Amino acid sequence: MKKKSKNLLSQARKNGSSATTGVETVRILIPRTRIHRRIQEIARQIRKDFASEPLHLVGVLKGAVFFLADLAREIPGEVSFDFIAVSSYGKNTHSSGQVRLTRDLDSSIEGKIVIVVEDILDTGMTLQYLLRILKHRKPKALKVAVLLDKPSRRIAQVRADYIGFSIPNAFVVGYGLDFAERYRNLLDVGVLTLPEPAPESQPLAAAASKAP
Repeated sequence: MKKKSKNLLSQARKNGSSATTGVETVRILIPRTRIHRRIQEIARQIRKDFASEPLHLVGVLKGAVFFLADLAREIPGEVSFDFIAVSSYGKNTHSSGQVRLTRDLDSSIEGKIVIVVEDILDTGMTLQYLLRILKHRKPKALKVAVLLDKPSRRIAQVRADYIGFSIPNAFVVGYGLDFAERYRNLLDVGVLTLPEPAPESQPLAAAASKAP
């Protein structure tokens, strides 16, 4: 039996994508089969909570695209969706804590049952910012669905109503999540390990003093 912690390189090659750049590695944390099953469960719970009512999903770009698409297909009944975009990571592996809106919704959410669909709930700063904006737009109900929850990183007092998986404090990629815009296309969620920095070279003077 292959270990679940196998590197995603062979899988990515099979799927036509790349799981490593240089010596970066990605270790599977949540396989695609578990993701699919959990999304089906979340969809059933959402429809149970809002039986026969129209639902409006608001996906947070770019990471939530895959999650929203799969979730919307699993929810029976009337479902519409829109997208909003904020920025807090850039090219770093940690949230900057500074959130700004980079793309607004295309239509009004007033009077609608809105479910914000996020890829990951980390510090909560992004979600807190979004909820503050969306509440002012007078939706009938406002709920949150996240694929991943990282509670150990929480700063803001926010929570999700529907959670796919709680995960440890590790930087994850795949299934929409990225590092510097890479790895989004991986079908599983994996933990990214970056290369260790190269040791600093000894000063030339020190090296010269050791010469015979």
